[in-house]
Amino acid sequence: MTETRKLAAILVADVVGYSRLAAVDEDRTLARLRGLRSDLFDPAIAAHRGRTVKRTGDGSIIEFRSVVDAVRCAIEVQNGLIERNAGLAPDRRIEFRVGIHVGDVVEESDGDLMGDGVNIAARLEGVAKPGAICLSEDAYRQVRQRLDLKVSDLGQTQLKNIAEPIHVYSVEVGHPDEPKLATSAKKTVGAKTPAPRPRFASALIAAAIVALLVLAAAAGWRFLGDRFVRPAEAAHLSLVVLPFANLSGDPSQDYFADGVTENVTTQLSRIKGSFVIARNTAFTYKGKSVDAKEIGKQVGVRYVLEGSVQRERSRVRVNAQLIDAETGAHLWAERFDEDIADLFKLQDQVVTRLAKAVGQQLVVAEAEKAARSRHPDAVDLTMQGRALIQSMSQQATKEQNDTAVSLFEQALAIDPNESDALAGLALAYARSKLRRWNPETDHTAKILSLSEKAIELDPNNVTAYLAKAFYMGFAHNWNEVIRVANAGLAIDPSFAALYAARGIAEGQVGRYDDRISDLETSRKLSPRARDFFPFWWCEVC
Repeated sequence: MTETRKLAAILVADVVGYSRLAAVDEDRTLARLRGLRSDLFDPAIAAHRGRTVKRTGDGSIIEFRSVVDAVRCAIEVQNGLIERNAGLAPDRRIEFRVGIHVGDVVEESDGDLMGDGVNIAARLEGVAKPGAICLSEDAYRQVRQRLDLKVSDLGQTQLKNIAEPIHVYSVEVGHPDEPKLATSAKKTVGAKTPAPRPRFASALIAAAIVALLVLAAAAGWRFLGDRFVRPAEAAHLSLVVLPFANLSGDPSQDYFADGVTENVTTQLSRIKGSFVIARNTAFTYKGKSVDAKEIGKQVGVRYVLEGSVQRERSRVRVNAQLIDAETGAHLWAERFDEDIADLFKLQDQVVTRLAKAVGQQLVVAEAEKAARSRHPDAVDLTMQGRALIQSMSQQATKEQNDTAVSLFEQALAIDPNESDALAGLALAYARSKLRRWNPETDHTAKILSLSEKAIELDPNNVTAYLAKAFYMGFAHNWNEVIRVANAGLAIDPSFAALYAARGIAEGQVGRYDDRISDLETSRKLSPRARDFFPFWWCEVC
């Protein structure tokens, strides 16, 4: 077995009191942990360029290229947990301890890591307080100038099974740093105490922030999270998901309605080009009756999604409606009515279908607005083309497809690197080839080049993977169809059309059980849609 030595930043995290939580309600604890991993941990790790080395039951070992990325990821996760634990009884809160160290590790051929770098990070996690992040001195040295949180110097600490004591620092997430008026009477021998931050520096910072806010208000901007948004220029596909109302008549079911809200927010935020208001802002409207137009102005979005959850005996009913925040018009409404079998699995299925439906309706709504624009840009034209592709789900026509091709081509004339337009054009060409609408022109080669360029520009463009899968189907390269579908589904596990593509390919290579499973999954994910489903693929076969 080959191995490689390298320097790496290692983060180790573990749930505080997991055994106690599991003993009280194991099913709910596991479901909440799965939700936190998909909605909070995994996106934060990806955003900060981390790699999950292994999961250790209720914990994880994660590798980062830099300590700065590791600490930023840990702070983001701990802040997210503070938000999600707000209002919960102490015995129901899921809290993590985190340890971070930078040091020498050994990477084995299977990607596993070993060595002191991992061992020290694991022991640091063990001495951290719930909700805190413990750093070794080597890690702290690289980030101390970047931290604006309270840091406690724990001094030289003897960690279990580590030969030499390690100087440890504890980052107290949720507690901002304060100017130090006096040095501590107790100091570690040989340690240097950072100079206190002068009072006037804090005053200057405060004054600068006030001045910035005054300027922003004068210019008509609103500060949202980590960005400025001008209400008059709300982004395409911008929306807020209001807390879904619990209509069950049982306040103890609030958690289920809140869970649907949080998961829908997370799913919609993954749509390319979307701008979704953060959960903590959206939840300030919980229980309040506020006009959708007013909410749109307050948070600077084009659309508002609201809904309700009702759980009665053996059924769960979820109602949702999408509202145009500029006009107050109701654009779309849907009801999801399901039997309760596995409650949390049901929640995932409903949320996935709901998010898909809302995403499609957003594209349609934006396309209609773009069609009325006198000066549409590349994004507007792409939206119109995507809406046409979606609208041809049951009775596709050559005229509609040709119009979509024209819209995508116009978008690419404005911006040749518009990934969605490239993928949309590849898909429209695939449809044209399947239907034999333009036999005089063979676009087969273009389907591959367009889809590959779209993926190169945006590796998360699942529509491009679908177009490429069609190309491989034309060549009867069924194993490659499966590989491409797998790559797309790794990005979006709820993309129904890719399940259908993979299912048909699996049937062609004799994997009949897998075929049945994938085709059934595709229909469950999108029970009313027929676009790109098996009857299409039969033409490829």
